[in-house]
Amino acid sequence: MTLIAIAEHERQYDERLLQRLQANREELAERIARATPRDGAVEPLEGLVLARLSSPSNPLPSVAEPSFCVIAQGRKEVFVEHSRYEYDPFHYLLATVELPRFSRVIEASPERPYLSLTLRLEPSQVTAVLLSAGYVPRRSSAHALDVSPLDERLLDAVVRLVRLLDTPEEAPVLMPLVTQEIIYRLLVGEQGRRLCHLALRGGVPSEIASAVSYLRRHLSEPLRVERLARELGMSVSSLHHHFKAVTGLSPLQYLKQLRLQEARHLMLNEGLDATSAAFRVGYQDVSHFNRDYRALFGLPPARDMQRLRQELESLAVSTD
Repeated sequence: MTLIAIAEHERQYDERLLQRLQANREELAERIARATPRDGAVEPLEGLVLARLSSPSNPLPSVAEPSFCVIAQGRKEVFVEHSRYEYDPFHYLLATVELPRFSRVIEASPERPYLSLTLRLEPSQVTAVLLSAGYVPRRSSAHALDVSPLDERLLDAVVRLVRLLDTPEEAPVLMPLVTQEIIYRLLVGEQGRRLCHLALRGGVPSEIASAVSYLRRHLSEPLRVERLARELGMSVSSLHHHFKAVTGLSPLQYLKQLRLQEARHLMLNEGLDATSAAFRVGYQDVSHFNRDYRALFGLPPARDMQRLRQELESLAVSTD
């Protein structure tokens, strides 16, 4: 085969690849749009969350679950402490530890709404794929969240996962298989080391995952870092170093953000006032709570609740 023929063959292959990628992106967007006729989020299959939004959003706080996230249409940005991550239909986001964050949709319209897919990842699933692949996880303090290019094989598996919405009777058998393939594609990709945060016990990521779990279980209790380090079999300095490397926060900063986000949830969804919410999540000084709340959310509690309720009312009216 001549060099000219080789070049032409490669050009045709690249064109076919681009066509397949575009067809898969269009199919993914069409299927998510069909499954989410209104703005909001739905979970049509256990562990699979689809979302739609018809306009850009303000930054909203949440705690990122271990998950694999893909955007079919639109763009989104995520903030963790001082780091910013932006992704779109050409990239995916992987989160491997429960992590306080702010996120907002930055590209969406009624004509082209933001459409996304989130697949929750369980440690047992990741471990099973690691063992099947003969992959030995290495100790790593890679940050628990990052964005990477979405290649054709990973995108193809995502599309096949969403196709199961048309055949829910097949989902119990086929969804675990497609999920295993997605995990494998992530494992052999550039985020493989990060994925090991969810896998076998015994390394630093597992210890940090245990620390995160401890902080969430003891949300309203005073934090004694020395006791936590001792329970994990780590020194205090080692705990601080590895916890910040993975989450971007110190244990105390992480706990404070968890408390403030839980207090916001209690005020918005259970109607608690700021004082009651502050005490519920472990604050002993309401003025201290108010200062921390304003520093994180930009407004004092009462004004923040007023703004959030107005936004929810506007959203409800726009989707009627």
